[in-house]
Amino acid sequence: MSREGEPRGGRRPRGRAQRPADGAPRDPRGRPEEDRAARAERRDRRPARGGRSPIWSERAPGSRRPSVTREQIADQALALADADGLDAVSMRRVAAELGVGTMTLYHYVRTKDDLWALMGDRIMGELLVPAGELPLDDWRAAISAIARSSRQVFDRHPWVFSALEGGQLGPNGLRHFEQSLAAVASTGADAAGRLEIIALVDDFVFGHALRRAQDQQEQLDEVWLQAAEAYVTEQLETGEYPYIEALLGDGDRRATWDRLAELAHGSDRFEHGLEAMLDGIERRFIDGA
Repeated sequence: MSREGEPRGGRRPRGRAQRPADGAPRDPRGRPEEDRAARAERRDRRPARGGRSPIWSERAPGSRRPSVTREQIADQALALADADGLDAVSMRRVAAELGVGTMTLYHYVRTKDDLWALMGDRIMGELLVPAGELPLDDWRAAISAIARSSRQVFDRHPWVFSALEGGQLGPNGLRHFEQSLAAVASTGADAAGRLEIIALVDDFVFGHALRRAQDQQEQLDEVWLQAAEAYVTEQLETGEYPYIEALLGDGDRRATWDRLAELAHGSDRFEHGLEAMLDGIERRFIDGA
C-alpha cells in the first residue's frame, strides 16, 4: 500500500459497477451500448485493411431464433440504397429499419465493407438468368440473355457501381461467373478466348449502364438547353468546328440536336451495340479460329 492508503500503481480495487441511474444498457466496461455502436461506425470509416477473410468464409452466428439473417440485412440495405442513395446506408440506419440495436447488427456483419459485400452479392444474384431459360446450344442468345438481365439490374440499382468497387467474390458472384462460362461454352474458343468474350460483353454492359446512370442524374431544363444552344452556335461561327457544323446542318439545329440525342440515348442503342459487338466477336473468335 502507498502512504496515501491506495494500492500501489494507482490502481483501484475492482468491484461491481454501479448501475447507471438512466438504466441504459451497458457493455462489460460500463459504457453505454450506443457509445459502442458509435465507435464501431467510426472504425468502419477508416481505410479498409488487407488480409481480412471474406464474410462468406465465416458461418453466420448461430441461434435458435436469430434476430435477423444476413439475407434480411442485405435486402434492407438494398431497399435503403434504392430509396435514398448509397450514402443513406449505414449500420445504424439498417439496424433501425430492422428493429434491432446497432451492435446486434455488428454481431452478424463485422464492418460496413462486409455490409457492402452482402449487398453486392445480392445484386449478383439478380443478374442470374433463371434455370432452364439459358439456351446453352446458342452462345449468342445465351450471352445476350445474361447481358440483358445485367442491364435491367443495373437500371434498377444505378448506385451499384460504387458498391461493387473492390467487392468480395461471393456465392452469387461465383454462380454468375459459372453461368457466363456455360453461355460461351459452345463457341469452340479456347479458355483465354472464352474469358475474353465474357470480359468484352461485361465491359459493354457496365459502360452502357454507367452512362445511363449518369444521364439520369443530369437535370437538363429548358433554360440550360437554350444556353447550351446559344453557346454551341457562337462557337460554330468561329469556323473551328467544321465537322460538328456539317453534322448539325443549316436547318433547325435544335431539332437536329434533339434527333441526334435520341439516337445516342434511345432505347434501341443497347441492342444495336450488343449485336455489333457480338458480330465482331463471332468474326474474331469463332469464324477466324
